[in-house]
Amino acid sequence: MRGLRMSLGAATAVAITLASAASAQETKHYRFAHDQQLNSGYSVAYDIFSAKLKELSKGTMLVDQYPGAQLGQEPQILQLVKSGDIEFAVVSSANTSTISPQAGVMSLHFLFRNEDHIITALADEKVFAAIHDMIDDTAPGIHAIGLATQGFRYMYGKKEVHKVDDVRGYKVRVQATATEDTMFPAYGAQTVHMPFGSVYTSLQTGVVDFAENGMNVYLINRHYEVAPILSKTEHEANNAIVWISDKLWQSLSAEQKQWVTAAGREVSLQEPRRGFELEHVAAGKLEKMGVKIVPDVDKPGFQAIADPYLDKLAHDLGPHAEKIKTLIRAIN
Repeated sequence: MRGLRMSLGAATAVAITLASAASAQETKHYRFAHDQQLNSGYSVAYDIFSAKLKELSKGTMLVDQYPGAQLGQEPQILQLVKSGDIEFAVVSSANTSTISPQAGVMSLHFLFRNEDHIITALADEKVFAAIHDMIDDTAPGIHAIGLATQGFRYMYGKKEVHKVDDVRGYKVRVQATATEDTMFPAYGAQTVHMPFGSVYTSLQTGVVDFAENGMNVYLINRHYEVAPILSKTEHEANNAIVWISDKLWQSLSAEQKQWVTAAGREVSLQEPRRGFELEHVAAGKLEKMGVKIVPDVDKPGFQAIADPYLDKLAHDLGPHAEKIKTLIRAIN
């Protein structure tokens, strides 16, 4: 009897060990990269995506965050996702134009009317489907699975911007898209390209006079230290795309693909509103710190220059861009 008990005990121990090993094999960790700090719209996108994927997969698909450009600046992150060296990422739609030029449509100036328009557009299934199809058709090795935003982009530097003439002749750091390289010169400014990580020093040393980004990005990256005046131009939406590498996608089962798709959809539905909440909190913090925020910008003056370019730029970018522009403008 004693031998039987020992045998049963040993069998139980083996069974537990095997079950634990099987569980460990079923649980996999994946990397999720972006170039922003924590408490940004990008980290919110990660939080939503990773939590939903963990829930749907019952803990078998766990996503680890690599913020602050730990794995590279946005153009490098995109290439690493394409090669399969990073599984997931969130990258600005503007920098996406480095692998899919038609993505520059999301950077068209004054395409989006207000906060609610951005929130509604990014949650719209037709808009996402059009962006997904654009990427699948133009950028092999990578797939769009969700949309996010960090609000509107504003101009900031050591000088107030009230009207178009205030940027004429000045150097502005912009993202490397055809839309930016067309629009800022249309306002009379000079465009300068550089990685996001170089913006602080370039503002500090006078390599550029202005940069432009979201309120919370300006705050958490401490750009106010070298560019103490932010003008609310709201010239462009600060949108982003959530990615999965094709290498990982092809390795997933049909059920796992459904989980990933649902988690990406959750980002599109939840992150935009939370992204704007971060913008509002950031504005309050900046004002308490004494940062000069210029609200009375002549946006109609900028828009009068930008509007004629909307249709032309979308057409020149390509048919996917035209479709996306039309879908976004039709949203009430």
